[in-house]
Amino acid sequence: MTAESDLRVLLSDLSPEPHPGRYVYATVPDGTLPGGVAPVVTVRESEGLTLVLPEAEAEAAAAGLTYTYVAGWITLRVHSALEAVGLTAAVSLALTDAGISCNVVAGFHHDHLFVPYERMGEAVTVLERLAAESRTG
Repeated sequence: MTAESDLRVLLSDLSPEPHPGRYVYATVPDGTLPGGVAPVVTVRESEGLTLVLPEAEAEAAAAGLTYTYVAGWITLRVHSALEAVGLTAAVSLALTDAGISCNVVAGFHHDHLFVPYERMGEAVTVLERLAAESRTG
């Protein structure tokens, strides 16, 4: 599968896929990943290691992780090129217009959105509408 960089194609082929479950943001100041957790995202910052992981794992972790921002995880199934311009801006604007916060993580093949858990269904609807509007021009 070839990575796509044309914004119109990217938007028309978004195919948002919600993942089941609740995901949370936690941080480990010393940068050591606690045993028993398998984060879906990690980011190393000067303040520590940020983890995005299933809420149940954060609660069960032996390290007693505290967390914030309970999120739903949506994957945009379109294979976006890392050098593509405008996808994050267009998706963010559509969600902004709906009053939905969004944290975006770019993977090698896809973009992943973390939105407030209670608004995930609404976010998927917004993204499906954005894709439909992009197809009709």
